[in-house]
Amino acid sequence: MPSATFRIWRGNGDGGDFRDYTIDVSPGMVVLDAVHRIQAEQANDLAVRWNCKAGKCGSCSAEINGNPRLMCMTRLSSLPLEAPVTIEPMKAFPLIKDLVTDVSWNYRVKPNIKPFKPRPPDAADGTWRIAESDVDRVQEFRKCIECYLCQDVCHVLREHNLHNQFVGPRFLVYAAALEMHPLDIENRAPELRREHGIGFCNITKCCTKVCPEGITITDNAIIPLKERVVDQYFDPLRKLFRIFGK
Repeated sequence: MPSATFRIWRGNGDGGDFRDYTIDVSPGMVVLDAVHRIQAEQANDLAVRWNCKAGKCGSCSAEINGNPRLMCMTRLSSLPLEAPVTIEPMKAFPLIKDLVTDVSWNYRVKPNIKPFKPRPPDAADGTWRIAESDVDRVQEFRKCIECYLCQDVCHVLREHNLHNQFVGPRFLVYAAALEMHPLDIENRAPELRREHGIGFCNITKCCTKVCPEGITITDNAIIPLKERVVDQYFDPLRKLFRIFGK
């Protein structure tokens, strides 16, 4: 059975360093399998967050060889095992211990986004009628598993730490799912422009690249939201209507 070395970050918010662990690996193993073997055989106190081990809960997010990924969905066969595999926690959030970060900020952000507000039902029979194509448009956004890899790779949060001014790509996707729903009549443009900081995003598409669910975050969610904000606040004709309509 071949062996491989894993260079894992050990420490907490006060500091730490990388430690090397060499284990036997077998075909079909994923990075999370390796971490569990190290935890069982060599480092019983290694802290790691995980749950479903099927790529659907988003719990085991980490940075593998510098790339934000799900440990349970990263096969060892896809990595160059001749060199140590580096595993470290997400950098956009405070470190708790080893590979576990404090992502609670995300749960404080979500309630600040205006909830779904449906239009009144059709007067004739008290029901809603919508086109299937309109419903299909928002289904992509509902695939999000809240792994927060998009938040981790976003330079506005990761490098500039503007957590108090920018909600991040995950919650722009959430806002898009509401804004583009065919029954929703709420206007979120004022909050997107100010409190949610959509102007900070310069559409590098790094969030789209790391999404394990394949959500086209930038093109299908963020850019259309930017267009709505621009239409409402910077369209010259609308400006005239606001000036002379008073």
